Amino acid sequence: MNPLRGIALKLISVLLFITMSAMIKATSAHVPPGEAVFFRSFFAIPVILIWLLWRGELSTGLRARNPFGHFWRGLMGTVAMGLGFAALGYLPLPEVTAIGYTAPLLTVVFAAMFLGEQVRLFRFSCVVLGMIGVLIVVSPRLSVLNAGATHAEAFGAILVLSGAVFTALAQVFVRKLVQTEQTASIVFWFSVTATLLSLLTLPYGWVWPTPAETALLVTAGLLGGLGQIFLTSSYRSADASVIAPFDYASMLFALLIGWFFFAEVPTATMLLGATLVISAGVLIIWRERKLGMARARQRKAMPPGT
Repeated sequence: MNPLRGIALKLISVLLFITMSAMIKATSAHVPPGEAVFFRSFFAIPVILIWLLWRGELSTGLRARNPFGHFWRGLMGTVAMGLGFAALGYLPLPEVTAIGYTAPLLTVVFAAMFLGEQVRLFRFSCVVLGMIGVLIVVSPRLSVLNAGATHAEAFGAILVLSGAVFTALAQVFVRKLVQTEQTASIVFWFSVTATLLSLLTLPYGWVWPTPAETALLVTAGLLGGLGQIFLTSSYRSADASVIAPFDYASMLFALLIGWFFFAEVPTATMLLGATLVISAGVLIIWRERKLGMARARQRKAMPPGT
């Protein structure tokens, strides 16, 4: 275990994913989200295959003990990706990023509903705090709460929130898959499933991208594959509780990229809401780490054979 290496790998993966989203956003005015999902997924496959071959895990990555589990995880993840890509055409990158932080909060709720995990007062309070933060972020975009909001902005906010719901559902399926499947298999088959599912949107307005758009989309796919590799590698170098909070570095990267490349100036309301959502997420991670340490001490204290 090498925590510093794990943190560095996690930060690289976060930067790669945000850069990927920025490239998708740059093409969103012309390229439909289903087509963007295809490029993102298809061009990630060769990167993942090369990585598996280099690690000697190709046979593991191609093995699927639970095909239906992979399908449902892929379906939820593909819908989430498509909704998130669509939202990038309506809202600034930092806002899409901030609202997307709803997903880990909803994962707590769905894990309790579908997996029977216990959600005590502390985690429930954190979820409520996070949802308040999300409401603060989206409130300027909802015409019900702000007369100056446009229908397009409201639609964009609904797209991100819907995407967060499907992301959380995908995470629930991942939690079930890891009981029987290797990480390499989950990563590979998600890309394959997303590629095939994205082709279903072909009759609904795919376009011929310009050379510049093609370069951005292909690069986005390659970065997505690399980001997945760095993410997986980070969890091999450090405990999840150590590196999970660095997911929220994506807000800093999103603010910088939005400022310099899209002239998106963050509002005080967005920053306040994002701070609450991030605080809630970090508190949940901290609480999980404390409980994990307590359970580990308990196991060590138990006599052998009990």
